[in-house]
Amino acid sequence: MVHIEITREFGYVIATGIASIFLTIYLGAKAGMARRKAGVPYPFMYATAEEAKNDHKKMIFNCHQRAHLNTLEIYPQFLFILVMGGLKYPILSSIGGVIYILGRLAFAWGYQTGDPSKRVRGAFGYIGALTLIGTSVASAISLLI
Repeated sequence: MVHIEITREFGYVIATGIASIFLTIYLGAKAGMARRKAGVPYPFMYATAEEAKNDHKKMIFNCHQRAHLNTLEIYPQFLFILVMGGLKYPILSSIGGVIYILGRLAFAWGYQTGDPSKRVRGAFGYIGALTLIGTSVASAISLLI
């Protein structure tokens, strides 16, 4: 039987997870404000391509919405690898998580300019994601060996 001990340093992992909640709230609020400015009613997820082409506010809304939803699409995986890697490597996982969160912010801010190509500003967030994948794999191996 394997016993998992949660160290005090796991508090950093918890704090990083909490910070990620604020990230999703922030991105959702920004998308909501852009929705109101663009006049895109619920339940529509996006303005149509034609609307976005003819109305810059609608294009900006689509970019806000896409940045928010793209973050949510991968959020469960982020939380999983943050916690699993953090069991064995809490500080390194926290650092990876913070890099990932900052990358998502840079991604969103670039996207929200209305020029989707600027979303690559957040590509450095993959360093954090790869760190988390590495710590998760290492945690799994340490339990299996």
